Amino acid sequence: MSGLRYVITPIALCGVLIALYAWLGAQELDSIESRSLTREVILAKAVEHIQMTLAATALVVVIAIPLGIVASRARNRLITPIILTLANLGQAIPCIGLLVLCTFLLGVGFQTALVGLVAYAVLPVLRNTMVGVQQVDPALIEAARGMGMTKGQVLRRVELKLAVPAILAGLRTALVLTVGVATLGAFVAAGGFGELIINGLKLNRMPVTIAGAVLTASIALFIDWLGGLAENLLKPRGI
Repeated sequence: MSGLRYVITPIALCGVLIALYAWLGAQELDSIESRSLTREVILAKAVEHIQMTLAATALVVVIAIPLGIVASRARNRLITPIILTLANLGQAIPCIGLLVLCTFLLGVGFQTALVGLVAYAVLPVLRNTMVGVQQVDPALIEAARGMGMTKGQVLRRVELKLAVPAILAGLRTALVLTVGVATLGAFVAAGGFGELIINGLKLNRMPVTIAGAVLTASIALFIDWLGGLAENLLKPRGI
């Protein structure tokens, strides 16, 4: 039964995509819908959407994990509220408003969407890094120091390893959030499935809108499934 839970999501997603393909095939698509839903267009939008998601997540990891470590230290308690406040700003401001502000500064394009996505997704990873490091048993830290480890070695070999489940949970949340918010990248000419959704709404072409929404949701669920696998595979044994 434990192995079955790892295949349920992929099977269900395959079923959804097959059902979407069959439903679109049964529709009488006009010329606009047909051009919007060709294999080449869908593959191109999928690549753009995934590129935005992975690039934003990579930047989030580079930014949020070091800041989370800094904020978790008692000696940095004076700057911790500042770090958390800045991280909270990304989610406090509506994402479309954040993209508009970025557009004034950077213009339109991939880089503008990237800044907005990073600002929106940094909080879960930063917060979970803080919590994961702070929840390490102080006795384990003292034992490591008693074995002659330096502070850096304790951080790398003990604290971060034990914080891996919490960090991965935050990263999983950030990935799913980024997939959904990346649809708004279409407003700043960054591409992705958001273009299908928005164009379908503007032109009143419901098959295009539904296809874009279902494909976006499928990517989010698939990435969430991959994140669950990573959590189980990478967490330290015994946790």
